[in-house]
Amino acid sequence: MGIRTPIIREGYNLQKVVVDSLLEASKVHNFELKDRDIVAITEAVVGKCEGNFATLDDICEDLKEKFPDKKVGLVHPILSRNRFLPILKGIARYMDEITMLISFPTDEVGNGILDENKLYKCGYNLNSVFTEKEYFDNFGDWLHPFTGINMIEVYKKAIEEENCKVNFVFANNPEVILTYQNNVINCDIHTRYKTKELLKNKGANVYGLHDILNKPIGNSGYNSKYGLLGSNKSTEERLKLFPEHGEELVKSIQNELKEKTGKNIEVMVYGDGAFKDPIGGIWELADPVVSPAYTEGLEGTPNEIKLKYISDTKFANLGSAELKEALKNEIRNKEKDLKGNNLSLGTTPRRITDLVGSLADLISGSGDKGTPVVYISGYFDNLANE
Repeated sequence: MGIRTPIIREGYNLQKVVVDSLLEASKVHNFELKDRDIVAITEAVVGKCEGNFATLDDICEDLKEKFPDKKVGLVHPILSRNRFLPILKGIARYMDEITMLISFPTDEVGNGILDENKLYKCGYNLNSVFTEKEYFDNFGDWLHPFTGINMIEVYKKAIEEENCKVNFVFANNPEVILTYQNNVINCDIHTRYKTKELLKNKGANVYGLHDILNKPIGNSGYNSKYGLLGSNKSTEERLKLFPEHGEELVKSIQNELKEKTGKNIEVMVYGDGAFKDPIGGIWELADPVVSPAYTEGLEGTPNEIKLKYISDTKFANLGSAELKEALKNEIRNKEKDLKGNNLSLGTTPRRITDLVGSLADLISGSGDKGTPVVYISGYFDNLANE
């Protein structure tokens, strides 16, 4: 369930807010916390309470020593007014000239910039390279079906408003940027290390978004591991960065809940869920990870027997009551690691933090629910716990 909290502002004692809100909810809704229940806290309020903010001018300052000639190529940014547009404005404010290499028909999380059917009719394929003029001549009337905007137009306007020149190039091979610029910021998220290494080996002066604001600029916020990745727009001039001190928070909350309830409760910070919308094709995960911080009990992957498979094979001849007892015994006596075993055939091979974080993200939503804390009970239970 989503746990409503007071409106959380910068500098609040988040540990107190989370613990007090959870215990109050348990009284109001008459539920008892149990061992291995999970408390999940959205990264947005964690970063806010940390005061982990940076300005567009902070981005400019960080770029000065990295790109002194004020020209850069940006490789494969996501298409997002919330995620990348503020970063782009900060980069453009410092630069004199930007070349933007855009992937197509979508960015890495599924946001589109053109009609894929029209792409092939115009004689292009996924290995093609085409220019800004070709894009606007052939696809310039395209609008995103959810937002009703064309992000290429939005990005172009934002860059030019910062008195910076821009040239768009469309290609799925990141090496194409080296035809135009040797100074590069690779803006991809989940392939960032591979892309950076590829371009560096080709002689580029290359930094990833994770290398920018990975240490404080003056009194700015920062994230030592992810830099600008995972950041969100806070105001027109400020970004909220991904939490830096989440590990300390989750351990402190776990300890306080143990003191007050006597239960060993797992705690995690979560951002985007790791799931893909089957209709819009959007992959939700624009953060570098689902969970930047979690307690030890959430480490690893599920080790589960596929009940449907085993009931239809090994125990196919058993009646209902006998089958249930047989399945319970099978669960109690399962191996500690079922990887590669047919008994686990069809189970989800994903990390627990990714599964639980996705669940929490779906419960809390991203809008006006007002539930930045999610309480999950019974996640680690199974049929044999009855």
